[in-house]
Amino acid sequence: MKSSTVNISFNDELLKRIDQLAQTESRSRSELIREAARAYIERQNRWNRIFEFAEKQTKKLRISEKDISQEITNHRSTPRER
Repeated sequence: MKSSTVNISFNDELLKRIDQLAQTESRSRSELIREAARAYIERQNRWNRIFEFAEKQTKKLRISEKDISQEITNHRSTPRER
């Protein structure tokens, strides 16, 4: 896979934390930042899938934001057993 070099600016404290973690995990700064970028992208993709699913379900079940808000309010006001 082709790769490209990019320049990124970090404040000193963040760069210090990145370097400490990379050293602790015996890997390079670049490896750590690549993994962080991949994890961020995957997390965003997961959230997008969740929101897409929720949108489909609300249309399918004809549920509004008001319905959801009311359900949350009802749930929060229900006493819990301990």
